[in-house]
Amino acid sequence: MRAPRSCAAALYMACLGKSEWAALPSRPAAAGRNPFGVFRFAPVLTDAAARLMRACQSLLPPTPLSRGRLWWFLVRFERCVMGKKRKWKASSGRSKGRGSLYAKVTDQIIAELEAGRFPWVQLWDASAACAGLPRNAVSGRSYSGINILILWGAVISHGYAGQGWLTFRQAKEAGGCVRKGEHGVTVCYADRFTPEAEKARAAQSGETPQTVPFLKRFTLFNVAQCDGLPDKLTVEQPPLPEHEVVPVAEQLIAATEADFRIGGARAFYAPLQDYVQVPPQPAFTDQINFYRTACHELGHWTGHPSRLDRDQTGRFGTASYAREELVAELAAAYLCAALGIAPTVRHADYLGSWLDVLREDNRAIFRAASAASKAADYLLAFQQGAEFGQDIAA
Repeated sequence: MRAPRSCAAALYMACLGKSEWAALPSRPAAAGRNPFGVFRFAPVLTDAAARLMRACQSLLPPTPLSRGRLWWFLVRFERCVMGKKRKWKASSGRSKGRGSLYAKVTDQIIAELEAGRFPWVQLWDASAACAGLPRNAVSGRSYSGINILILWGAVISHGYAGQGWLTFRQAKEAGGCVRKGEHGVTVCYADRFTPEAEKARAAQSGETPQTVPFLKRFTLFNVAQCDGLPDKLTVEQPPLPEHEVVPVAEQLIAATEADFRIGGARAFYAPLQDYVQVPPQPAFTDQINFYRTACHELGHWTGHPSRLDRDQTGRFGTASYAREELVAELAAAYLCAALGIAPTVRHADYLGSWLDVLREDNRAIFRAASAASKAADYLLAFQQGAEFGQDIAA
């Protein structure tokens, strides 16, 4: 007996019965089609639907005309079902777009690293922009994670003078507009949500509700691409001098109350003993590098189990070790930018291992950037707490 290859053929077979189905004349089948040349098999119909069709068939007189009408009905029904299925596939295709975004950003960063350029350590001196974290020009909120690297890259490549960004709608609502012909930068927002049906299921079963990840894209424009914006949205703070002792950095180190030791000839974080050691400031050719190094090691410090609890068990040369170094490197870059210090690279010798990690997993840079943002926010919270305490004391 021929096997049905479409839901219409399956129902027609159920209505006619196996003996009558076997007696039907066969037709040449095109590739990917059933013997009736209709649609591919779609297992979306239930036994209840088949029983309903049998009931309808029993009410029809056993004539070729009635069976033809039944077949027409089933084909129309299948077209409806397959149309909905195609729409579902089209909507689920967004996951492919999400994957392409991971791949696109990762490929860009790999290309930069292979060219000897570190996307988180840009040549700020060669640009009109001041060092700082990219922020929303309207809300003042800093962007985080992979979006920092994406927006930094756009600032450098286009020579924008500021780190302020906003959407097309925000520019319009602020009284300005995006200049005609300007192209925005695509950034992303990743989060998770719990469907209402899952909440109801978890409430009945007492289980933890399952969350669904999503990745939303949106387009940003630099304030330099806009006209008519208020002055308060376009003013940039000047960067700190290169060789100046940075009071805010000193305040941050003290506010963390970390076991921060100054001495020796190398900088490191000891996870088991939970302390940071950095050479004295005169040991650095450029004294500003003392703070850059301190930010890097404090980035490692946040990974302790009592803090953000990252995997720090990897040995030198392993993938897990490289991932942790990448997190600390990015965290230092984010911290330096927040403190007004132009970031620089400290571990160029890890370049090969970073490239291996990124080539193996196109989401690795997203995870590292996210972990680095959490580390930087964790550290900056100490500084904000210290400033709040000073305000109360005053």
